[in-house]
Amino acid sequence: MNHRFPALLRLPALLASLMFAGCAAVTGSQPGNGSGVLAPQSQYDSIITDNQGSPLSINQLAEKLAPADVVVIGEYHGHHGAHLLQALLQSALYQQRPRQVLSMEQFTLDNQSELDRYLAGKTGEEELIADADAWSNYKASYRPLVEFSKRRGIPVIAANAPADIVRCVGRNGVYYLDQLDARRRIQLPDEPFLDTPAYRKKFFAALGGAHGSDQDSAKPGKRLENSYLAQLLRDNTMADRVVGALAENPGHQVVHLTGTFHSEDRLGMVAALEKQRADLKVAVVSPVFWQAGDDLDSLVEAHKGKGDYLYFLQPLPTQYKSSERQRDAMMAQFREAGEYSCD
Repeated sequence: MNHRFPALLRLPALLASLMFAGCAAVTGSQPGNGSGVLAPQSQYDSIITDNQGSPLSINQLAEKLAPADVVVIGEYHGHHGAHLLQALLQSALYQQRPRQVLSMEQFTLDNQSELDRYLAGKTGEEELIADADAWSNYKASYRPLVEFSKRRGIPVIAANAPADIVRCVGRNGVYYLDQLDARRRIQLPDEPFLDTPAYRKKFFAALGGAHGSDQDSAKPGKRLENSYLAQLLRDNTMADRVVGALAENPGHQVVHLTGTFHSEDRLGMVAALEKQRADLKVAVVSPVFWQAGDDLDSLVEAHKGKGDYLYFLQPLPTQYKSSERQRDAMMAQFREAGEYSCD
């Protein structure tokens, strides 16, 4: 998946201060909504609940998450409300447990040294963005979390697998790792492709298999199978990096940011993490879109398995109304990927 996103509008400081007071559910009357909880009113709003539908403020959520060894906050990449919630929750968790580590899918492990140099004050932000290949929405979405960590001496972990290795596994399959030199291979998990049947089925359903049946996920084409292996490499690398962070920082709480597909339903990197360390207390916070006409009770019932806690957001704008332009954009991405050599 392409993780490059247009720059988002910067959040005014006043709005941030107002939102820190809660990100809580706003109650009132709404037709067809038995819970009395209003839908998110803007792209910045989020309605937070436990997986039984009880509304929570940011501070209440942080109190409930305080005992966890690892808090995994899923996101919809590029969504204003998701990134705001992550920043507010990081701060609220810090008040509960200041011994914190921030782990990020948004940086790859081969750029850890560049990230460390920035945190140590040896480089500037533009140097970080260039040298660590930061996502295009870094300033609008992830800057607040990194700056919070920098000011307080919180370690920040570049958790994702190197992009070139992921790309070449997606192209050539599992045996590509055999071509890596020892220095690069040792940075990756010993078992980089651990998975679960439920995740496999979900992945191929998301890619548009014939309804995601067991038969489709059992016998995919080679290209789709390699795409799945690339996904597993990301998941297992993130899990491995979190385990390493806990070992290097005993007694700390790890806050891990990732796209929701990597963590919801306790699949993906969460399943990989729990296979490595079944003793860990891992809490998952997952986003859900609140579409027009939805109500809280129905949404919680439909999505409560996605996380220990849920937060509800307005949907993102439709990217394309023209199927032809969407197809052209996808083909341009494929051509760009095809220019990369895996020799």
